[in-house]
Parts: sequence; structure tokens; C-alpha cells
Amino acid sequence: MEDKQWTVQIHITEDGDDTQARAVLTTPDTSTVTGRGAARRNPVDRPVPEIGDELAASRALEDLAIRLHDVASDDIVQLTGPVEQ
Repeated sequence: MEDKQWTVQIHITEDGDDTQARAVLTTPDTSTVTGRGAARRNPVDRPVPEIGDELAASRALEDLAIRLHDVASDDIVQLTGPVEQ
């Protein structure tokens, strides 16, 4: 059995009440897929930056999952089915 490792890095930037996150999946063959997420603090809420980070990161990971699923779906369409002779 082959053991594989894929890496996801999450990059978070904050600008005032806005938080942006980018989740980048890298595979050993140097393929990358990127998801993005954002969060905005309601001005009436207490400033707790960790919450914005968590929300933006979770949304970026969710977007990454959808994009990775799209890549797999495209691969299925292109690479499966009977072998042409």
C-alpha cells in the first residue's frame, strides 16, 4: 500500500472587520487547488479576531472541498469508461 501526503496551507489576512482566507492544497505531483473564504465582523459584536479567522478558514476549506470534487468529477469524465482500441 502506498502512503500519500497532501498538504493544505491556510493563509489568513485581516483588514479591519474583514477577514480573508485562502486554503491551498498541494499534492506531490505539484498539483494545486485553491479555495477562498471570507468573514466580516458585525460592528455591534465584540472584536474577537479568532472568530473571523475560524469562519473565513472554514469557508475557504469548504470552497476547497467543492473545487477538489469538481477536479475529480472532470477526471472521471475524461479518464473512465471503456478503453478505446
